[in-house]
Amino acid sequence: MTGATRITGDISARTKIIEAARRVFVNPGYAAATIKHLAEAAEVSVQSVYFVFGNKPSVLAALLDDSVSGDEARVNTLDRPWVAAALGAPHPLGQLRIQVHHGRLILERTADILLALRAAASADEDAALLWHINREQRRTVQQHLMIGLVEKAPTVDLETAVNTALSLSSAETFTDLVIDAGWSGQRYEEWVVDTLSATLGLDRQPTSRPRSG
Repeated sequence: MTGATRITGDISARTKIIEAARRVFVNPGYAAATIKHLAEAAEVSVQSVYFVFGNKPSVLAALLDDSVSGDEARVNTLDRPWVAAALGAPHPLGQLRIQVHHGRLILERTADILLALRAAASADEDAALLWHINREQRRTVQQHLMIGLVEKAPTVDLETAVNTALSLSSAETFTDLVIDAGWSGQRYEEWVVDTLSATLGLDRQPTSRPRSG
């Protein structure tokens, strides 16, 4: 998911603009937000926004990219250590626990942005393209992980595994349960793991839980 080209320049201004974008793209929303809104919220000049990012779609793309990453490292999601740890887990349930845990951490940083992006996609071509790219990237990640799962549990249907995981780990599902219903992150994780393992017919076996963070 990550690894998109990052725009260089004034790092301080970039950080301010990204933080401001998280606020204004969610409320009042991407369509209503202007470069002037971003500049005022970031306490930088309009010229600074254009200099660092060029246009509003580039700000949105950078915001989503940074939020998925959770840091400044230019490392693709599939190259992150947690993906290797998940694929290296000896039991499929252990793999699920690792990937669901880190998926939840990503959702905590991105769910509101993804919902704002989906809302904008219906009327904005740039947002629609970014929404499509993000959906394809998320499917690619789940496909990669679930291929590893099927190698551990050959009776699992790959397409069912991918589609179920995408549904359970969507921004909509996360928001409904954690934000609106008030579930804890841990409860959400356990529900996703339990639902996936039951749907895929995986044997239950005690495994260690991943550490938070």
